[in-house]
Amino acid sequence: MRTFRNLVAGRRVSASSGRTLDDVDPATGEVVGTLPASDGADVDAAVAAAHEAFPSWAGTPAAARSRVLLQLADLVERDLDRMAFDESVDTGKPVTLARRLDIPRAVANLRFFATAVLHAETEAQALDDEALSYTLRRPRGVAGLISPWNLPLYLATWKIAPALATGNTAVVKPSELTPATIDRLADLAIEAGFPPGVLNVVHGAGPEAGAALVSHPDVPTLSFTGGTATGRKLAVAAAPSFKHVALELGGKNPVVVFADADLEDAAAVAVRAAFLNQGQICLCGSRFLVDDRVYDEFVDRFVSQVRALKVGDPLDPTTDQGAVVSRAHLEKVLSYVEAARRQGGTVLCGGGRASVATERCRDGYFVEPTVIAGLPADCSVEQEEIFGPVASVSRFADEDEAVARANGTPYGLAAVLWTRDVGRAHLVAARLACGVVWVNCWLVRDLRVPFGGVKSSGLGREGGLDALRFFTDPKSVCLRIPANGDRP
Repeated sequence: MRTFRNLVAGRRVSASSGRTLDDVDPATGEVVGTLPASDGADVDAAVAAAHEAFPSWAGTPAAARSRVLLQLADLVERDLDRMAFDESVDTGKPVTLARRLDIPRAVANLRFFATAVLHAETEAQALDDEALSYTLRRPRGVAGLISPWNLPLYLATWKIAPALATGNTAVVKPSELTPATIDRLADLAIEAGFPPGVLNVVHGAGPEAGAALVSHPDVPTLSFTGGTATGRKLAVAAAPSFKHVALELGGKNPVVVFADADLEDAAAVAVRAAFLNQGQICLCGSRFLVDDRVYDEFVDRFVSQVRALKVGDPLDPTTDQGAVVSRAHLEKVLSYVEAARRQGGTVLCGGGRASVATERCRDGYFVEPTVIAGLPADCSVEQEEIFGPVASVSRFADEDEAVARANGTPYGLAAVLWTRDVGRAHLVAARLACGVVWVNCWLVRDLRVPFGGVKSSGLGREGGLDALRFFTDPKSVCLRIPANGDRP
């Protein structure tokens, strides 16, 4: 049984109330640790520590801030196997996935922003011979960073790295479902040499710790990744104080397969796009829209490969699909499968709770990878984010129908196009109402480009230089150029 603690002003502390929450292993259903049930008092202490540390950290040269972040990246990389194990036990994902994807990408986040801040440019404009105007960018203060349970370390470092690199201090509120890797990151931050108060971690539930952080008057900047309903509440709570807010929310991402696609490649990537991390990635493709002319061939290829996925113990290196994150989430995912049956869908594979033939995992939260056909476009399964190992397949007759259906949900995070026609790829990508489009690939990430969604998928951008801008305020300076007669 592990005991997790907050990090406040460089010290590891319990919740001031002494209350705790249970940390449950989704693969077994067993309690494996406890974490602080923090509330407003704990958030107040963390924000006060960050507020006190801010002037000194903001005044630290960018190169020095960069060195500490790079040291943290090295320490995370050193502990890769340990952190991958922790993340697997916390989230239920296969340990091989955490080792291959989650932890290395967290390291990449830290290194990218640690070095990007050294090369950030500012703007300058000359107004004829009259004046020179230029822009200064200054850190905003204490950043409140709220990260989700599906990629707990990866997405936390996506926020922490640019916030600290630009001279802000931070209070991080990780998901109460997955405290382990962020708790370890807090230890490594001390080891890396961050001054006390620069990085603070407050564990706890959203309605207590999260809400207190969102409404705190000394937190001018908020970055949140999570569900759309929670993001909407956060935006309302932050609005009266005019906080600077970035919201990375849900997705109902379409995968559009045209008749000229490489179907072998498309089907293989489709399995990853739909079922990586048990479908618990906001960028997962959950709606497959397939040209009538190749529908049967694509679906046959896709379903046969989905059936071959091994659902098993996340600690088994041969496992493809682990557990979903909690009992409540298991019940939510299965409720959508039942809804699909009621709404006229045909389950082509999966469709129920998976049984794992090991004593350790007999009570775990496992769902069979599921593919559903024949759903109407306006039904709940096609319109709402399930965030689990459930994908639908539908036909389209022409490009206009494909685009209309792709755009026909409240979400607009990402989309995937499969076509050999480069002209079509450019034209359709421009017509899709989303923030990210992949063509003939999925989840190829370039940290230099903007990231984020439109509509109910979010607000603001947190990729590349946009992230450095998000955590800073621009200040315009106009310097008059003296005329010749004004000079001594």
